[in-house]
Amino acid sequence: AGGEVLRYIGDAVLAIFPISGNEAEACGRALRAARIAAERVKAMNEKNPHKPPLRYGIGLHIGTVTYGNIGVPERLEFTVIGAAANEAARVESMTKELKTPVLTSAAFAAAHGGKLVSLGFHALKGMEGEHELFTLPGADPAAG
Repeated sequence: AGGEVLRYIGDAVLAIFPISGNEAEACGRALRAARIAAERVKAMNEKNPHKPPLRYGIGLHIGTVTYGNIGVPERLEFTVIGAAANEAARVESMTKELKTPVLTSAAFAAAHGGKLVSLGFHALKGMEGEHELFTLPGADPAAG
């Protein structure tokens, strides 16, 4: 959906959706990718009913990050850093607690401008205050 996978971290994937002038369009691409992932996980679970279902969590946030080769010449790592990357990770970690597979930050919801459902305000680990989190309309909480 126009995103770029930057890194595989164990069983997780770090991806970005670059903004080329239109934040809402970039958010739409990220949500499209989340829906594709949901469809594929659902299909895999239906194909393998004898196995424990695959579960997943996707956290979406919008903000400024720095990405590229970061480190020292002897040990460079292609990654992303910045407060926005940290917040996205914290949003993703709430998918388990809220039993909702796709969550977005309030900043993402505002930039997207489309219909998302508020799940209220929640504390995010290592961040001050409470943050409003959103999910997709009709999201299946059991899938998270």
